[in-house]
Amino acid sequence: MTAQTRGRIRHVALSVKDPWETAEFYKQAMGLEEVTELDGPLAEGVFLTDGVVNLAILHFKSDEASQGTGVDYVGIHHIGFWVDDVVEQGKIVRNTGATWIMGDTNNPNGYEVKHTDLDGIIFDIAAHGWVGSQKDPGAEGSVARPNPQRRLARFDERRVRAQAKIAAIRAKEIPQAAE
Repeated sequence: MTAQTRGRIRHVALSVKDPWETAEFYKQAMGLEEVTELDGPLAEGVFLTDGVVNLAILHFKSDEASQGTGVDYVGIHHIGFWVDDVVEQGKIVRNTGATWIMGDTNNPNGYEVKHTDLDGIIFDIAAHGWVGSQKDPGAEGSVARPNPQRRLARFDERRVRAQAKIAAIRAKEIPQAAE
């Protein structure tokens, strides 16, 4: 029997239609900080952080890339756990009933080894955190992974359009809730 290790929730991924619009909403509404942009083989998107947890806002490029949710799915796509040992934790989750769907299960430095839980919900485990996340907040020496604040020029127009939409919404008078 393997020893139980503790995973830390440090990453939540949303699947959305327009990552820049959704990112601008969370930056304006919740004060999250933009970390970086992505244009990868599976998805394009924007990553935000609160300094502890990373929020990935993604639009998947194909049904296959979406890992079973479908390219048009909108909602929480998966959650990510920062673990001490990806290989050992992977054995534990699979022995507990999880189903592996992608990633190298034998790489101790693995990044986003994805599984589904008993209900088919996607989660991943990683040996290191996501940009803008901290493994042990409040612990001595615990710092957020560096923020490269990388922006991709090919997304400038989409970013500006999202900022304008949120600014227009904020310019409208919002009725105050009854006290």
